[in-house]
Amino acid sequence: MQGSRFIIAFGLALIFAVSAMLTPLRAQDRMLPYWAMLRYEKVNMRVGPSEEYPIVWVYLRKGLPVKVVRIREGWRLVEDHEGTQGWISASQLDLVRAGLVIGSGLADVRSEPNNASVVKWRAEPGVMLRIKPCRQGWCEVDIAGRKGWVSAARLWGSETLPGDE
Repeated sequence: MQGSRFIIAFGLALIFAVSAMLTPLRAQDRMLPYWAMLRYEKVNMRVGPSEEYPIVWVYLRKGLPVKVVRIREGWRLVEDHEGTQGWISASQLDLVRAGLVIGSGLADVRSEPNNASVVKWRAEPGVMLRIKPCRQGWCEVDIAGRKGWVSAARLWGSETLPGDE
């Protein structure tokens, strides 16, 4: 009787320990690729997934959107809007969806998702913004608290990816 209680207690402890170890892994259990943004003003991109690898790039723009294309332990292989790829610590990323105005000339920010609606203002290429899922070629955006609609063709980060939630 005493032996069976020990086995049951040991089994429960083992289940609890395995469950505790898998919880952080489940947080990484997301379809790839997906969008994220830089969490801090200064973020280092490395050649490989560890602090032992050299820094290849230093980003100085909090909120810059990146595409996460691979996961390795606490590191993410990301791609920026220029196609540069490298490894960034997962702690340096936010899972908030962000975008970046691309192309040449000013991008119209409209009151409704169509070309006939009123232009509220215009945004320069390089402007970072929060972005909601796009539909029918238009994305609802938030630029420093100002909301409007921008053509998806003018935004890097507008593409719907498998890992987006």
